Amino acid sequence: MEHKDKYLRLLAEKYPSMRSLSREIINLSAILNLPKGTEHFMSDIHGEYEAFCHILNNCAGVIREKADMLYGSRLSDSEIEEICTIIYYPREKLNLIKKDHVISSDRYRLIINRMIEIAALLSSKYTRSKVRKAMPEDYAYIIDELIHAQKDEDDNQIRYHEKILNTIISLDADDFIEALAGLIKRLAVDHLHIVGDIFDRGHGADKILDMLMHHHSVDIQWGNHDILWIGAAAGNEACIANVVRGCIKYNTLETLESGYGISLRDLTVFAGETYRSGDAMEKALRAITIIQFKAEGQILMRHPEYNMKDRLMLSRIDQSRGTVEIDGKDHPLKDAYLPTVDPESPFRYSDGERKIITEMKAAFENSVRLQKHIRFLLEKGGMYLCINGNLLFHGCIPLNNDGNFHGVRILDGIYKGKALLDKADRTVRHVYFSKEKDQEELDFLWYLWSGRRSPLCGRNIKTFERYFIEDKSVWKEESDPYYSFYETEKCCSMILREFDLYSPFSHIINGHTPVLASKGEQPIKANGRLLVIDGGFCKDYHRKTGIAGYTLIFNSHGLRIKAHQPFESIDRALEDNMDIVSSSQLIETEKNRIMVKDTDNGRRIMEEIDDLYELLEQYKQKERKRQV
Repeated sequence: MEHKDKYLRLLAEKYPSMRSLSREIINLSAILNLPKGTEHFMSDIHGEYEAFCHILNNCAGVIREKADMLYGSRLSDSEIEEICTIIYYPREKLNLIKKDHVISSDRYRLIINRMIEIAALLSSKYTRSKVRKAMPEDYAYIIDELIHAQKDEDDNQIRYHEKILNTIISLDADDFIEALAGLIKRLAVDHLHIVGDIFDRGHGADKILDMLMHHHSVDIQWGNHDILWIGAAAGNEACIANVVRGCIKYNTLETLESGYGISLRDLTVFAGETYRSGDAMEKALRAITIIQFKAEGQILMRHPEYNMKDRLMLSRIDQSRGTVEIDGKDHPLKDAYLPTVDPESPFRYSDGERKIITEMKAAFENSVRLQKHIRFLLEKGGMYLCINGNLLFHGCIPLNNDGNFHGVRILDGIYKGKALLDKADRTVRHVYFSKEKDQEELDFLWYLWSGRRSPLCGRNIKTFERYFIEDKSVWKEESDPYYSFYETEKCCSMILREFDLYSPFSHIINGHTPVLASKGEQPIKANGRLLVIDGGFCKDYHRKTGIAGYTLIFNSHGLRIKAHQPFESIDRALEDNMDIVSSSQLIETEKNRIMVKDTDNGRRIMEEIDDLYELLEQYKQKERKRQV
């Protein structure tokens, strides 16, 4: 009660009169009856900057849909394509047009008027106040005037707006168009969800994070690759070795060296002096791979509770025979030259390896840009999110073979289901922000990356076998039972209830496992209760999946999943107005539009309205006492 009284006193400072209170109640009540904003879901971006940039700019096709709605019967396809490309890449497209010829005043006027029409259509589902706040400050008044133009009997406003346009064109039309394009994209998607894995095989994870940091409204559910980089930034040696190995293997050194200023020079020198075959990068890959296996082995020996003793592969090597024992069978190694592996103590670093990993650890911990990006991931991210009736997480909820929640030991206890994800979330934040790192917590960051029962991994990773052994029969990575049970509505309903989501219209929105559309797999599972939106954003997966990723749109009309074809390049999009070809599949269509009052934010607004009414009643009581 005391807390509530204190809160009402704070409200009274903000709304000191009955008139100000009434005005706010009217405003909030009106907002409740507007259509909900559009949510856009993306996952498994894997560093593919150009494809991500384009889908972010075209708002998963929403802008083209609005342009078709307005101009489908009035303009040709090429004219619609051009105006859309200008919205996606305003400055770049205008500069390209200018290379061919000067843009006339009439053409500028046509471009701006069409963009104003699209902005007006998109703004219709928001309050004028929210639209005004979304506008770039320098042009807010002008855009507001143009969007809300009303024809009057003497055409005074028309002439007024023509004068505004003429002045804009004479001064800096390009800057105004860029500002207007930004508003359109902001209105097209009210909120962006990234369901994990910003990092991995693509070349531009750092640039993707720069874009996300400037996005108006975004949340992130950590993926296994994201937690790997968080672990590396926190100083986990096994995570650092995994990051460096991945960058060498997939030739994404640009992110590591140019993006984050982490040099591999000392590693390549050490590798060149230590290993005898292969080019410089092959030797560097061998060197960091051995360091990785040693760092991981040290963690596993500290943590028998991980139940991953079978992954201590370096201790199973017979160097004299050049073989490794797996499940009672000896397998020949592709290359048995292991000069830094002591058979008596296989997981101990050599002096050279210790020097390399120590220097790398310092480089990761002291990279200003990397630490800035990781702090952003922690600020905007988490293990999962419940929002508007949906449960978002990247990997899995570990299950037993009987389909029930599996308990995972973390530090001081055994956790399962929602409690497991909550404990993991708290542990990640605590260890990253602690000045003195607890070794157990630091080790757990690696476990989240590749632990057998990790909710972010969900499989038994076989890096050693894939690197050292020719026989592919030992490469198979067994998955958590979750990936069998999540096909059933019963399992998905159990998981949703665990997170207090009881509505028959609630969904699990999942990433992590590419949907093999080329083999007939579907992203919609368990009678529509679970949606997997990893369709292979990464170019390396295109041949395997048959598409180039899924995204999900949740607007006031319902849910749609969109399958995207491969994106060629931003240059091609600019030159030929080439968009990503996408197909749309309805998941649920609402009979009645979903309004703000039906959302989580709507429920918060209704609670606020109740508090305002309570304060209003106090004002009325005081007024009655004065009158007496």
